Amino acid sequence: MNMNRKLALALTMPLLLAACGSGGAVKEAGEHGEGEAGPASEEGQIMLSAEQIKVAGIVLGRPTTGAAGALQLPATIEGDPQATQAVSAAIGGRIVALNRNFGQSIGRGQTLAVIESREAAQLQGEVEASRARLALATSNLAREERLFAQRVSPEQDVIAARTAATEARIAYRLAQQQVSAAGGGGGQLNRIAIAAPISGQVISRSVVLGQTVAADAELYRVANLSSVSLSLNLQPADAGRIRPGAPVSVSAAGRQATGKISFISPALDPVTRLVPAIALLDNRAGQWRVGEAVTASVELAGEGGSNMISVPSTAIQTVEGKSVVFVRTKGGFETVPVVLGDRSGTNVIIRSGLKGSEQIAIANSYALKAELGKGEAGEED
Repeated sequence: MNMNRKLALALTMPLLLAACGSGGAVKEAGEHGEGEAGPASEEGQIMLSAEQIKVAGIVLGRPTTGAAGALQLPATIEGDPQATQAVSAAIGGRIVALNRNFGQSIGRGQTLAVIESREAAQLQGEVEASRARLALATSNLAREERLFAQRVSPEQDVIAARTAATEARIAYRLAQQQVSAAGGGGGQLNRIAIAAPISGQVISRSVVLGQTVAADAELYRVANLSSVSLSLNLQPADAGRIRPGAPVSVSAAGRQATGKISFISPALDPVTRLVPAIALLDNRAGQWRVGEAVTASVELAGEGGSNMISVPSTAIQTVEGKSVVFVRTKGGFETVPVVLGDRSGTNVIIRSGLKGSEQIAIANSYALKAELGKGEAGEED
């Protein structure tokens, strides 16, 4: 076909399509004779010849079927819940030392902060007092045992001294545990040191030097980021096709990694009505950041995966609020409503509406949607 003929055909195409949409008879190349007209369009039908389809640039293809696909979903990198811990002040007081800042590493048991308060002085004072009482009780017990051995003191005095020493030892141990629960020694009687409960990196700091904090106020958040979690939200129907341990491929900004599904919630999120799921990723190289948005591809398993039907996203159009696919018929195309699932690569999973063997418009399907709208407008007129 020469250039003049192509240009003329392109200019007359809207007129031909308009005639088709309004019920006009159009010749079907390869289906009718030279002077034979195609069938009149019905609701949801678009009458086009093979030549018209070619000129409009509509590409035909068939749905993808089988277990070759995987769900492609948006996801978020989060700290492993089992390796993230908030560090709080067990007693109220004034912050007199902060030993770590954002991103810095900390070992388990190392001091993160020091708090100065009257309560700390009372706790530390009780430790010193109970230590002194224990020393006195231990000395009295030794003396009574010596006197009893010399037959100077009666046995009941030894028993009483032994009981007093035991009680003093318990009181001293309790005082030490109270200081330990509050954080530990801070170098002075009125100070308590807050230690890191785990080794990791500081990912949050909620206080500044000199600030007065209440008991149980969060000071730091420490996370071991050698392993991170991937937060996903699945459609309920897809959750049944994914098993714990299923491989997950994660990609973002030139980076890629693989992990495994570790948890699929047995309950739907009350707000989103989706099924939360978690996958674990190795992050010893430090390439993933908490809060980062990534794309996850989850392998399907079981019966649902083997029967999966998907079509290119360019094949999907919305007509009257419903998702439709344009299926090739003898005289043109028919709009077929479909129920969509999640993305599978560049495709969209079709839950219902297609058998998988149909020939459909997989590119430039918007031209068919536009023609369908012109046809409906013509019928109203």
